[in-house]
Amino acid sequence: MNIADLSSETLALIVAALVVMSAYFSGSETAMVALNRYRLRHLVKQGHRGASKADRLLQRPDRLLGVILIGNNLVNFTAASLATVLGIRWLGDLGVVVAPVAITMIFLVFSEVAPKTVAARRPEPIAFRSVYVLEPLLKLLYPLVLFINSFSNLLVKPFLPKDVEGASSRDSLTAEELRTVVNEGVVLPKQGQSMMLSILDLDTVSVDDIMVPRSEIVGIDIDEPMNDILNQLASSQHTRLPVYKDNIDNMLGVLHLRRVARYLQSAEMTKAELLQLTEEPYYVPEATPLHTQLINFQKEKKRIAMVVNEYGDVRGIVTLEDILEEIVGEFTTDFAANIPEIHPQEDGSFLIDGLAVLRDINRALGWDLPTQGPKTLNGLVLEHLEMLPESNLCLRIDDYLIETLQIKDNVIRTLKIRRAE
Repeated sequence: MNIADLSSETLALIVAALVVMSAYFSGSETAMVALNRYRLRHLVKQGHRGASKADRLLQRPDRLLGVILIGNNLVNFTAASLATVLGIRWLGDLGVVVAPVAITMIFLVFSEVAPKTVAARRPEPIAFRSVYVLEPLLKLLYPLVLFINSFSNLLVKPFLPKDVEGASSRDSLTAEELRTVVNEGVVLPKQGQSMMLSILDLDTVSVDDIMVPRSEIVGIDIDEPMNDILNQLASSQHTRLPVYKDNIDNMLGVLHLRRVARYLQSAEMTKAELLQLTEEPYYVPEATPLHTQLINFQKEKKRIAMVVNEYGDVRGIVTLEDILEEIVGEFTTDFAANIPEIHPQEDGSFLIDGLAVLRDINRALGWDLPTQGPKTLNGLVLEHLEMLPESNLCLRIDDYLIETLQIKDNVIRTLKIRRAE
């Protein structure tokens, strides 16, 4: 059919149809690229047909873009040619100048900006409908698409990194990226979101960050009189107690109170019988990451471990419950109320024991004191001062105003802290 034989009205209708087709290709391209790959895979597992077709097309994005661009450019150039013919018919020689400008504005508004904006906002409905056209069109134009992709890939090959991996690798997330997704892109209850973030943080926290320090270990000194030991067992708030001789470095075992419950009423237990009921102590290095220690507890079937430094000295105790609390939060309803080292004051400040653990303070008060170096408040202040103060003083660390109140035995015992406004 000769274009000259077509009426101007017919040509205008054809141009309008081509504009619509161009809008389809532009919107489809944006929608396919904007699809959430993880939600797409979830829908594929659910048996969604449109999602399955989209997933197949996205496995070879070069071919998908090839067929879209072939269709889009073919439509655009055809529409531009027909618009020029119309311009000449309606405006004469001036139409040669006006037609390209007019068709460019029409394509920008109706075939580019508008459809791509809609597709970016609602990618799934558009993409899952578009695939029913794109898939057969790809099969129809496959030889042309293959030729164009092969030629273009040959041209860009020198500019691509040699270690380019597959799509599965490109879609993978690092721990930091996953943390951002959980923090900003996942619709979860706040508690569930917090638990997921805590799990991701396990590899950045070591057992010495959460352990009960050596000075706070409650244990049984086997050299004590048996009556005192039995009284300690009867009043203990812990289910497992370390048993040692003279000092905690000379560990003899770990005692589960359930094993000695039947002896407590009769008071006939001897030290030898007590030692027979203990388990071998389980030691872990202080730098062990929490996610590793959680696996080790499961593998060794243990619930308590003695934390030692590089010289083999006991630095503290870590339990399975300590690690679980890092994930799910404290098992108590009011964490701050259960930390005796923190005493709120009427002026909004807090009196805090110098040996209080920084992570516990942050969690109780919602603060963000630095935790990368020293573990205790005393250690943080000493590191900042680079000396042991001879008398009380005031200082500022980040957003926190700190006043030392008591210095004894080379330790800052009590400090007053408030957050700067």
